[in-house]
Amino acid sequence: MSVDGFLIINKPMGYTSHQVVVEIRKILHERRVGHTGTLDPMATGVLVIAVGSSTRLISFLNEEKKLYRAKLVLGLTTDTQDLTGRVLSAKPETAVDPGIIRAALSRFSGEQEQIPPMYSAIKVQGQPLYKLARAGKEIPREKRKITIFRLELEDDLLPVYGFKEGPHLVIECSRGTYIRTLCHEIGKYLSCGGCMGELIRLASGPFFLQKALTLDQLQQTVKSRGVTELLIPPGVALGHLPMILLDQDQEKKVSHGQRLNVNILGAPLPEHKFIRGMTVDGRLLAILKYVGGSNPYWQPVRVLN
Repeated sequence: MSVDGFLIINKPMGYTSHQVVVEIRKILHERRVGHTGTLDPMATGVLVIAVGSSTRLISFLNEEKKLYRAKLVLGLTTDTQDLTGRVLSAKPETAVDPGIIRAALSRFSGEQEQIPPMYSAIKVQGQPLYKLARAGKEIPREKRKITIFRLELEDDLLPVYGFKEGPHLVIECSRGTYIRTLCHEIGKYLSCGGCMGELIRLASGPFFLQKALTLDQLQQTVKSRGVTELLIPPGVALGHLPMILLDQDQEKKVSHGQRLNVNILGAPLPEHKFIRGMTVDGRLLAILKYVGGSNPYWQPVRVLN
């Protein structure tokens, strides 16, 4: 039986995102499985998985905002900017007041430019940066624009944070933000050095950790009841896009990739250029794109037959 939809997985520590995909392919006996965004092996938390024909819809998801809980480790810098890397510097004399950390965080809020770390999956001339880093090479990287919407201390349990200590941070940020690099930069700003000790992704867009399944939970549920009840339908996962209800004639046209006249469906909302084309029984049939000009129309760009 064909399966189609999205899963929210609580990625276990030590797994790459691709390894999670491989495990789910085995559990579901479905080849068409993909993740919607990489999560570091040492990180845990929300990893959104597309299954079946939904793998063709990944680019239309609204995952621009991410929410994380990270441990900031002070007095230590590493080549990976987290505790898995080779130590570059250590300051045993580190002693930082929580109030100073809290004040420093405001420096990193809002729009920023961030240089991606060498230990990342970003490709340069077809080669992932982490492979170059493992070979002992470092190359210039272009700065990327990111936005930190929220950056707070979750706790300040100690009167002073010493060597290899530090608070937990709550970070809401734009897609593409490297939390490891943020921790590194905060430590640099505090003049003691810093790196990331642990990372949990609490949310990716509208997908939250509270709704996530572990791989074991997924396997047990699939064995006992199947996967259907676990899947988030494509039409729900893409609920941020405006919806139109297609009649029988429109369904037939869209199924064959034919455009629909704007006069039939109405003008698009100004902030949206894509819409969901839904069938009368509530199934997502297609994503349609608005094409302007003297004779504007809606063109199907993804059809799920």
